Amino acid sequence: MHENLPYLLQSSGLFLQVVAATRLLVAAVLGGLLGLERSIAGKHAGMRTYILVSLGSALFVVVGTLASFQLSGFPSLNPLQIAASIVIGIGFIGSGLAVFRGEQPIELTTASGIWVAAGIGMACGYGFFIVGFVAMLLAILTLSLLIPVENSIRSRFRRENP
Repeated sequence: MHENLPYLLQSSGLFLQVVAATRLLVAAVLGGLLGLERSIAGKHAGMRTYILVSLGSALFVVVGTLASFQLSGFPSLNPLQIAASIVIGIGFIGSGLAVFRGEQPIELTTASGIWVAAGIGMACGYGFFIVGFVAMLLAILTLSLLIPVENSIRSRFRRENP
């Protein structure tokens, strides 16, 4: 076992937050690759929606894990129960936003963004400001800068739905 591991596990230090932020970046990239395929296939939920869902999921797991380390001295507190409650509640809000007009889903990306925003709020609430900041930057980049990329890919590789 690495000799500094007990120190790293006893705090929510900079090293753990940098590792967590790296996990968020990987989740965003992988979710985007999956969503890219969906965009090419002409599906309604595309690259940006998949990035936000993947980022949100990673964020909830990372924040729960970091909070468990931070609060390990308080056995009666379970930050994962708090996180689970927030995830469920925000899911209901998102489902209310993701209404349908005929067969067209509306506001899926907005619902995904709200879900990520809840994770950012959790991160900040637990004091993981670097993790929250990285998630916010990734979400803003996803929502703003990837619109032209996604539209260009859709127009170039659009397939008819079977």
